[in-house]
Amino acid sequence: MKLLIVSGVGEAEVKDGLILPDMASLHLTAIEDADYKEDKIEFWNDVYGFDMSCIRRQALSETLVDIVEQKQIVTNCQLLKTMDISKMASEDASFTAPFKLVEERDDYIHALVANFDVSFTINVIRPKSRATHWKQTVLYLEDVLTICQGETVIGTMTVAPNKKNPRDVDIMLEYSLNG
Repeated sequence: MKLLIVSGVGEAEVKDGLILPDMASLHLTAIEDADYKEDKIEFWNDVYGFDMSCIRRQALSETLVDIVEQKQIVTNCQLLKTMDISKMASEDASFTAPFKLVEERDDYIHALVANFDVSFTINVIRPKSRATHWKQTVLYLEDVLTICQGETVIGTMTVAPNKKNPRDVDIMLEYSLNG
């Protein structure tokens, strides 16, 4: 039996073998992150007296891959999609998933955070560490949302391989605040 360990996006053909990890789950939550957004995003509005807001728009369109601290999380964590990697076809990498995030305290939302868990359901090995090299994907919002405990953010996340580089993904968020 062959063993293939997959560590990135791509296609592989395996006959009489295993793909590990074999399951992946994509999750979404919201965070308060005023300090980072002020330092790295809002900074472009006034760079030593110059309006560089065109770069701010570019900075907002890029995702940040980083580790999010537990204290920053302000909503529930919503499961968006579970994927059986060993049975996925290329077209399964494109999907739209609805979400509903419920605020857990009175705070602000500066970004939505996507992360995924991978698992080895075949019991070959099991990851133990909470923080891994996979990190999380931080998607900063144009406007800060002020939200109270119990209010919700609802919407959809659309994910698709990038047309120019299929190892990259394009992510589109649509959301509204119920509060």
